[in-house]
Amino acid sequence: MHIIVLAKQVPDIEKVKFRQDTNWVDRKSADSEINPFDLNAIEAAQQMKEKLGATVTVISMGPASAEAVLREGIARDADRGILLCDDAFSGSDTLATSYALAAAIRKVGSFDLVLCGEKTVDGDTGQIGPAVAERLGIAMLPFVSQITDVTTDKVTAVTETSAGSLNVEASFPLLITGTKELNIPRLPTLKEKLRARKAEVEKWTAADLGGADVSKLGAAGSGTVVESITVPPEKKRKGEVLKGEDAASQLVAALDKAGLLKG
Repeated sequence: MHIIVLAKQVPDIEKVKFRQDTNWVDRKSADSEINPFDLNAIEAAQQMKEKLGATVTVISMGPASAEAVLREGIARDADRGILLCDDAFSGSDTLATSYALAAAIRKVGSFDLVLCGEKTVDGDTGQIGPAVAERLGIAMLPFVSQITDVTTDKVTAVTETSAGSLNVEASFPLLITGTKELNIPRLPTLKEKLRARKAEVEKWTAADLGGADVSKLGAAGSGTVVESITVPPEKKRKGEVLKGEDAASQLVAALDKAGLLKG
C-alpha cells in the first residue's frame, strides 16, 4: 500500500506581511511552519503504516525553506520526501498548484491513497484537495473527521457536511481531506528528529515533472490574480488595572457605566 501526503509550509498568520509590489506573501516577514491541518494528514498516514505496513511519501511545493516540511514528515515516519522547488512555480494559485502536485503524483507512480488537510491556514480556500482529485481522476472524501476502518482495498470514514455527519465507505484509489478532529498528531522523538535531519529530501523542478505544460505552472498557469491586499488596522485596546479592597466594586461600576450589565 502506498500513501501520498500533501503538505505545505505556511507563514505565521499573526505576523506575516504582504509585498505591495506583487500582492504575494512576504515569506521573509514571519517564521514558517507546517500547515497544522497537514499534521493530521501525516498522523493518519502514520497510523495506517503501523496497521498495514504502508509506504508513505510526503510531497510539498514551495521555496527551499519548505524542505523543513518534508523533514517534519520524515520525522513522523514518512519514507520519502519530495519538494517541488522552482521559480516556475512562483505565483501559483490553487489551479496551478493542483496541476503541479498532480503531475508530481503521477511521476511518483502507483498509489492507493492521497491525504491532505482540509485547507491551509494562509489561503483558507480548501480547493487543493478537490482539484488534485479531479486532475487525477479519482474519488474524494472531503472533511473527514474520523477514519473508522482501513484495509488495503478501502476505507470507512465519517465526513462532515452542512447537514451533519455521514458514515461512508470508499475504495482505493482515493483522496481524503482531513479536519482537525481527525486525530491528535503525535510529536516525534529526538531520535526521529535526528534521523529526519540526516535523511535525503528530493528536490524536483518543473523540468522533472515529466512533460508538464509549463504554461499551466506558476503565475502563467493561474486562473486568478490578486489585485490588492488590505490588512485590517490593528486594534488598540485600553487596559486598566483595578487595585484595592474595592476592586470588585470598581469593576461593577465600570461595567455598569459601559452599559454591559443591562438586560
